[in-house]
Amino acid sequence: MSGSAVNLPHPCASLRGQHVLITGGSSGIGLALARHAALAGARVSLLARDPAKLARAKDHLREIVQSAHVGAFPADVASAAELSSAIAAAEAELGPVDVLITSAGVACADYFAAIPADAFERTMAVNYLGTVHAVRAVAAGMRQRGRGAIVLISSGAAFHGFFGYTAYAPTKFALRGFAEALRAELCDSGVHTMIVYPPDTDTPQLTEENRTKPAETRAVTAGGGLWSADAVARVTLAGLRRRRFAITPGIGVTALAWLHSIAAPLLRWHFDRVARNARH
Repeated sequence: MSGSAVNLPHPCASLRGQHVLITGGSSGIGLALARHAALAGARVSLLARDPAKLARAKDHLREIVQSAHVGAFPADVASAAELSSAIAAAEAELGPVDVLITSAGVACADYFAAIPADAFERTMAVNYLGTVHAVRAVAAGMRQRGRGAIVLISSGAAFHGFFGYTAYAPTKFALRGFAEALRAELCDSGVHTMIVYPPDTDTPQLTEENRTKPAETRAVTAGGGLWSADAVARVTLAGLRRRRFAITPGIGVTALAWLHSIAAPLLRWHFDRVARNARH
């Protein structure tokens, strides 16, 4: 991208000068969010497990915005100690975190009997506890300063236990409950809480998930469509600018968000029928 393009006003210009820290920032939705934050003039910290992917992501952002302030900090979000140390290093280099985005996640889609026990443990450790660890590392500082934002990336699977997601859906349900309780605690502190429920998104994680995804799962999730990581990032940051609490990209996820409790019996009947048809 040319230097003149970088100087154009960005729709997320409110992030200019802020320190945006993104877990899972080396690929997928996390990297798309990092790209928009860098274009908006934010200082960006990327956290992920793979140092090589982090280095490539950092180089990618600096190619787009030559003047970008980008830090890369390897950490496994499932380890509270690793994550706390990485966030401390990020704050030492780029200043206190103004916006935390927890995008790190893993997905396992398969028949319940085929999923090993350690996959349940790992999925909960990364998707739920990894988010909790990150929030614990920055929330106290944000409260003390009286400002900040915490953005949790969940999934449309937080509203319904879809076929094949016995390991994945509970972690996203947990994030929903965590976000609602956290919002209640922080709403008068100056710290904004937001949760995002993307539908299927074209990312490396979805590619990996598709390797084991049952036919029934493919059938019941097909109606939600496929979003790009960039589109999810744009919707997320637009919602953050408006200080929204829940972001539900797409008609399908929005309908689930509004109707998942009221329409639960109908949804179960519908998705059971789709799954049965997929088997035959």
